[in-house]
Amino acid sequence: MKRNKFIHPIKPIYNAESKYLFLGSFPSVISRKDNMYYANPQNRFWKVLANIFDEDIKDKESFCLKHHIALWDVIKECTIIGSDDNSIKDIKVNDINRLIDNSNIKIICTNGSKATSLYKKYFNIDIKHIALPSTSSANARYDLNDLIKEYKKVFNI
Repeated sequence: MKRNKFIHPIKPIYNAESKYLFLGSFPSVISRKDNMYYANPQNRFWKVLANIFDEDIKDKESFCLKHHIALWDVIKECTIIGSDDNSIKDIKVNDINRLIDNSNIKIICTNGSKATSLYKKYFNIDIKHIALPSTSSANARYDLNDLIKEYKKVFNI
């Protein structure tokens, strides 16, 4: 497959009351097409949050804002093959500090090892950081219950 250059197409989800910032690496092909974070039905991110808050998620953006969750990705622009994080090169990062300045972020969470390594490489932000396991279906080491247990720690539930 060919490596293509992409600019992040999805606006961050947040408002002034957002407390928990979840950062991925870069949107998958399906997320880019659907213009929504974690849009691949095989990704377990939304299932994890629905379980934690015991709530059906009908409108993802409204759900996030209601629970003070902000969503974005570390990468603003890159070259990538499909949705393969391991193929990412030529990285330019998003202005995460601007989002933090316009919100009430208390905890920054990275979803998966690629997001975690990029966050640590490009940012030195004095806010508590929690590295979480990837909710991608490619992460077979964690089943849904394991992910729920890990992600509950963010919200002290």
